[in-house]
Amino acid sequence: MAPSAGELPDLSLDQLIELERRAAEREQRHDGGGGADDPGDDPGDGWGDDDVVLPWWQHPMNIATMLIAGVLIAGMIGWLVGDARSRPQYGINDVGFLHDMRYHHEQAVYMSFVFQDLPDTSRGLDVVAESIVMGQSMDIGRMIQLLREFGEPEAPDLQAPSMAWMGMAMPIDEMPGLASEADILALQSASGAEADELFVELMVTHHEGGVHMAEFAAENADNPEVRAMARSMAESQSHEIAELLDQLD
Repeated sequence: MAPSAGELPDLSLDQLIELERRAAEREQRHDGGGGADDPGDDPGDGWGDDDVVLPWWQHPMNIATMLIAGVLIAGMIGWLVGDARSRPQYGINDVGFLHDMRYHHEQAVYMSFVFQDLPDTSRGLDVVAESIVMGQSMDIGRMIQLLREFGEPEAPDLQAPSMAWMGMAMPIDEMPGLASEADILALQSASGAEADELFVELMVTHHEGGVHMAEFAAENADNPEVRAMARSMAESQSHEIAELLDQLD
């Protein structure tokens, strides 16, 4: 039967002692009677004796900072390595060939333009001249682009000796195969069969000088693209020599 109001339930002695102890603790807390040694008033209460101070390298914030720094350093190293690999490798033979062959090509293009303006010339030679203009103009553009990629001047120093990279230092306008100023003037004033023969003579000699230069570069240039270009030039100019001579037969 449940106890009536104001009547205590039947409790054991141990239960009564426990209730009394709890009541005393509550009263002590309410009265503020806890001393300095009272666990409830310990300033460090709530942290416990098991708290551990981590070394700096295990702290989450420091770990995140180190990870970010590592990523940035790795990225920078990767960029530097990639940038170094992207730079084309080249040497004095590459630059010397590109400068001298550009100058050589420019005269061939000019002579072909001159021939195309002459009266009564061979239609077949006119086609060859047009092929020289187109092909060597494209070569000039690619040579300029390569020089830019190398970080070198686009045009040769006209005061410096040419062919030094081949061990044949000489003024640039005396390179093998180049027509003289007198030769150009003679071509400009020619016409008909005379113009045909003079153009073939000058251009064959010009191409032979170019083939010699290109063959040397194909074997001795450091950059693979320059070597490939030099081989292509040697082949194309050798074919054009044969075409030029065939037109006079």
